[in-house]
Amino acid sequence: MIGTELLDDRRADPRAVRSELGDIARLNALFGGTRAVLDALEPFLRDSSNVQRATCDVHWTLLDVGTGSGDIARAVTEAARRRGITLTPIGLEVIPVAARLARGNGVDVVMGDGSALPFAPKSVDIVIASQVLHHLPRAVAVRWIAGFDRVARRAVALADLRRSRVAMAGVWLAGHALRMDATTRHDAVVSLRRGYTRRELDTMLAEAGVAAAARYRPGFRIVASWEPCAPSTKS
Repeated sequence: MIGTELLDDRRADPRAVRSELGDIARLNALFGGTRAVLDALEPFLRDSSNVQRATCDVHWTLLDVGTGSGDIARAVTEAARRRGITLTPIGLEVIPVAARLARGNGVDVVMGDGSALPFAPKSVDIVIASQVLHHLPRAVAVRWIAGFDRVARRAVALADLRRSRVAMAGVWLAGHALRMDATTRHDAVVSLRRGYTRRELDTMLAEAGVAAAARYRPGFRIVASWEPCAPSTKS
């Protein structure tokens, strides 16, 4: 792993975690993190909402792995509502103070991580993971991706950072301009150093057994989204 970040430590100082998660939510809103996830899920929400009008099956579940403050889970829930789909958001977190913050923002939270997802196969409609994979060793990230595909019924959306020196300089300057905490500014640069190229993420998806392709998005983001594989019928 490259460098260290505050959110790598499950026992990090609660006040520092709350401050950084607040800064991350602002960065997501201002520089494309939230939009990357919403755009990745839009085709699934649009197509499914057309079907739902006939079936009236409009209650879905959303699993947000590494939910943080729950800002993206809430944004997806609102986007689904505009499509006539009621989402119940569930966050998955390993940092207790983050779990408390997400719950305070209206997201139910289960303690755990992608190494042992506490959900049965095809038991969750949508799985998202935003800016989570870069916190993991590559081999672990591949196993997590395979797990997301196994648990999801309708869609999986991954969103992370595209490695870029230009973005590193930009986020450092933006952090100063927005009066963000020094730890956030440091961690934002480390996160971008840990980010992925399209070829790297494509290789990880293939190793996870997922037929999806990574693509770049504005704000030096990289995303991949797909419809999960059907459950195996082998006895």
